[in-house]
Amino acid sequence: MIGLTAYGVYIPRWRIKVDEIARVWSHDAERYREALLIKEKAVPALDEDTVTLSVEAARNALKRVPELNPKEIGALYVGSESHPYAVKPTATIVAAAIDATPSLMAADLEFACKAGTAGIQVCMGLVKAGYIKYGMSIGADTAQAQPADALEYAAAAGAVAVIVGKDEVLAEIEGTYSYTQDVPDFWRRDGSAYPRHGGRFTGEKGYFAQVVNCTQGLMERLGTTPMDYDYAVFHQPNGKYPQRAANLLGFSREQIDLGLVVTDVGNTYSASSLIGLAAVLDRAEAGNRILMTSYGSGAGSDSFSFVVTDNIDAKRNLAPSVDYYVKRRTYIDYAIYSKFKKQYKGFGE
Repeated sequence: MIGLTAYGVYIPRWRIKVDEIARVWSHDAERYREALLIKEKAVPALDEDTVTLSVEAARNALKRVPELNPKEIGALYVGSESHPYAVKPTATIVAAAIDATPSLMAADLEFACKAGTAGIQVCMGLVKAGYIKYGMSIGADTAQAQPADALEYAAAAGAVAVIVGKDEVLAEIEGTYSYTQDVPDFWRRDGSAYPRHGGRFTGEKGYFAQVVNCTQGLMERLGTTPMDYDYAVFHQPNGKYPQRAANLLGFSREQIDLGLVVTDVGNTYSASSLIGLAAVLDRAEAGNRILMTSYGSGAGSDSFSFVVTDNIDAKRNLAPSVDYYVKRRTYIDYAIYSKFKKQYKGFGE
């Protein structure tokens, strides 16, 4: 049995409301709330970045397996599109912070918002092949968005770390499947401060083509249908896309509601689908089956089918839940938000 031995989440406490962003740019707040189904988003503080978020998530994951020595982790991957260094890995800093062994496979991964799930697949292969006992994959981002752009209403911050192994598994991975196409829906060139997006490709050609085809591919491979799953989680760039994806695939609103956290924290990019999965694991029962499909612009998706085991009850309360971080919030205005995001030219350089 290969699966998730543990998971850990971290979401910054700072929040800015959609209404506050709209006020500054004289936008129609109601229009954006209705279009995105997002009320507010998580914002990293001045002293928070993808590294610090990843470290907190990794430490929370380790709390759920107190018997695991961090030196037993043989591979560590950090998936993000907001690594703080252009040349210097995030993964090595995280490994040092959790006291992992130097005899470690470590690397940073990048595939827009699905780099964290790509890391899970790498860890699965290494564990199955017997090269490592445990692998850790992290999806983390402090997402960028140009001021006044529609992306600014959703681009948020958060991190999730999962430990993949064969022992004390709390959610068995019974299958995975990927679907990838070259789609110019979203990109940021080297040296550019903010990403750009090709609006007409974002929905049908980007998100929905990958998510739907990938999910269908996984179910065909496993011989399952939407009725076989208790819960489903889809990447959450906003509140509407995962609902529509669920509808296209035949999943009910009840199956996706538990993992739909984007309304309260925004789009956490590489952590997005994993935070949804963590929210489900916080409440799931042994025997529950969970489908998760990530999405990364450019474009591609990874789908997973999980079966929750009896180990979940003993582990879930050993670290803070998603709900804890959602409710642990302090609101800021746009001036503080701009300071935290270093939007003033030259600030903090």
